[in-house]
Amino acid sequence: MDKINIQYYKTKVGELILGSFNDSLCLLDFRYRKMRTAIDSRIQKGLKANFIESDNQLLEKTRQQLDEYFSGNRKEFDIPLLMVGTDFQKNIWQALLKVPYGTTSTYLQLAKNIDNRKAVRAVANANGANAIGIIIPCHRIIGTDGSLVGYAGGLPAKKRLLKLEVHGA
Repeated sequence: MDKINIQYYKTKVGELILGSFNDSLCLLDFRYRKMRTAIDSRIQKGLKANFIESDNQLLEKTRQQLDEYFSGNRKEFDIPLLMVGTDFQKNIWQALLKVPYGTTSTYLQLAKNIDNRKAVRAVANANGANAIGIIIPCHRIIGTDGSLVGYAGGLPAKKRLLKLEVHGA
């Protein structure tokens, strides 16, 4: 069976779990989120691989780019990504990648962006199932009324990420 190299990484917004598979990042998520088991299971089944705690160049590069992001010196990441999910989920995650640094969008706007305005709830669920947080910026999605809504790392982490992007480190 193949392996997914994982590392745990403490940041100012919480402890993250990073995972790489065949030179692509397949996991960048909050270590202690509610959906941890479901997401880990989806990735391991989807890639037919097990987690092995081991470091490599890609995970090192990811940590470096995260440090640059958290210090306000990086607005875009150039890490190869491997999204593991349904076609619909991947479509939503691709749409999330288009939400620019320092801006926000809504679930409704994302649904419109994929030409399916009735899919707001499904868009929200796909957003919540995102396993490559921060790089695929699900934290930039807010409620239609402008409120901060659900986030894997908790609302304080979401607020901190948005503040970092709008006001700098």
